[in-house]
Amino acid sequence: MTAQELQDLIGAGLPCAHLQVQGDGRHWYATLVSAEFEGKRLIQRHQRVYATLGNRMVTDEVHALSMRTYSPTEWERISDAEKAGT
Repeated sequence: MTAQELQDLIGAGLPCAHLQVQGDGRHWYATLVSAEFEGKRLIQRHQRVYATLGNRMVTDEVHALSMRTYSPTEWERISDAEKAGT
């Protein structure tokens, strides 16, 4: 799986104002901004993203996914430097 394929898969299942995925084919790093994260705890946000992947985590098609999840309000508050580091 490529970064673009993983990004498209997540984006198809979760409306995101910002979605960026990077990785080496096994270990992935994603920054996601979604209105669906508003008022949700971190574990709930991650569960929502995992739900978009379906069985792909279990079958090891996606081995590891590290996430930074933000609501649009949180995303507006973080610095441009933090955003550039994603």
